[in-house]
Parts: sequence; C-alpha cells; structure tokens
Amino acid sequence: MKQLVACLMMVAIILAVPVAHAKEAATMAADPVLEKRVMALAYELRCLVCQNQSLGGSQSDFAIDLRNEMREQMDQGKSDEEVTEFMVQRYGDFILFRPPVKSTTLPLWIGPFALLAIGALVLFIHLKRRKRTINTAPLSDEERKRAESLLDNK
Repeated sequence: MKQLVACLMMVAIILAVPVAHAKEAATMAADPVLEKRVMALAYELRCLVCQNQSLGGSQSDFAIDLRNEMREQMDQGKSDEEVTEFMVQRYGDFILFRPPVKSTTLPLWIGPFALLAIGALVLFIHLKRRKRTINTAPLSDEERKRAESLLDNK
C-alpha cells in the first residue's frame, strides 16, 4: 500500500512540473569573424524589451531578431557604424548604451550633475541655518539655572 501511495505521489509531482518548451537555436553566422563583430556590436546596444541588458546578453525574441538583422546587414558589407545608425534611426538613441551628446540627450548627461549640485547647495544652506540658530539662541536665565542644576546633580 505504501508503495502505491509513493508511486501516485511521484506521478502527481511529475504531472505538476511544467513542461519546458524548446526553442529554435539562435542562428549564427557561418563566418566566425562576422559573428564576433555582430556580438561585439550587440553588447553596445540595449535590448528594448529587457532595457537593462544588451542585445548580446538578452535571449528575448526581440534581441534575437535584431542580432539576425545585424548579421544580415554586416553580411551585405555594411560597417558597424552603418548598422548602428540603422538601429538608431529605427529605435532612437535609447537603443545606445552610450547615447551621443546632443540637444535631445543633454538632460541625460547634465541631469545627474545638476541634481548633485542642487543637493549639495540644499545641504550647505541647511547646515548654515542650523549653525546660525545654534550660535544665536542664548539661554534664558531659567534655562541656564536648569542646566546648571542638571550638571551639579552628576
């Protein structure tokens, strides 16, 4: 009886495990030099689906499609710059991990430094005001007597 229960438990566990779906293997260029170029450029471009991964590191369908597109263009003789320009025209500067400095991306480049400067200025003003209130607020006679009595008790 125990063996039957154990067998039924095993069948239930096996049926509960989700079936893994096999995918088609990612295509690779026949030329290893071309494949190295594709992957080197793919690590410079952002996967728009994953957003914090490069096209080279992502296994999303979108990233696989873009790598295949890059392979086709490089196979046609296009340079890395031409392929990158094609991707930027199609998907915008966001696809680049290092966007160029221009008027539309200026907030990306200046923003962190501006926020840091504003934070430092607010901290400086806060500390200055706090120092001023500590130095300029003398104790009243009653507060002084109370402080002396507290110090004398020790």
